[in-house]
Amino acid sequence: MREQRASAPRTKPAVLTRMRSAAGRGAPVVTYTLIGISVSVYLLQMIPGLGVTGAIRYAGLYSHPGYLEPWRMMTSVFAHGSILHLLLNMYTLWIFGQLLEGLLGRWRYLALYLLSGLAGSVGVLWLAPPNMPVVGASGAIFGLMGAFLVIQRRLGGQATQLFVLLGINLVIGFIPGMNVAWQAHLGGLAAGALIGFILVETRKRSQRRLQVWLLVAVGVVLLLLSLRYFLFPIA
Repeated sequence: MREQRASAPRTKPAVLTRMRSAAGRGAPVVTYTLIGISVSVYLLQMIPGLGVTGAIRYAGLYSHPGYLEPWRMMTSVFAHGSILHLLLNMYTLWIFGQLLEGLLGRWRYLALYLLSGLAGSVGVLWLAPPNMPVVGASGAIFGLMGAFLVIQRRLGGQATQLFVLLGINLVIGFIPGMNVAWQAHLGGLAAGALIGFILVETRKRSQRRLQVWLLVAVGVVLLLLSLRYFLFPIA
């Protein structure tokens, strides 16, 4: 039996095999993965009594020293408040994710998404009441749109329709009763535009190291901004 086990071919899970095959074909596997995580988290949110939403949503209060749970700034990006909220965000992610993942490469695209999501939570921390809970990938998705807009403009592409789309989405966030965290939209949009500028201006092979350090710097600045209640203590 030992000899048979040693000579038997090793098998891999079908999911891993398919993902590697898709990656080899240039498929947007990071976008697939982000959508899959968001859908899975929403299904867990739907289980009565599990309390997933309450455990991973974010509010400025969770950055206060007395209630410090900083991981919520990222976990809230993968939660959603309703099936419509989820579908709209995932549809937008599907559109811009495919474009940007192919344009930037998987790791730069993932860095853009995560940093924009963090920036959305930072926007909530600074601009929203501390007891206002938020969930959703809107900050990260606005970051994708901001980056795409900057890249299009810098490379001479047509961006009029994207300007209109961004304008409509920003205005919706300020309409009373819409229950939209416009603070996350602004935070994600600003960070995404900055990251898009960094990526397009350091796209030469000789600038790769500079590009990495600039992205790290953006992350460090966001982390410093997340220390609002440590830097400016309140009662």
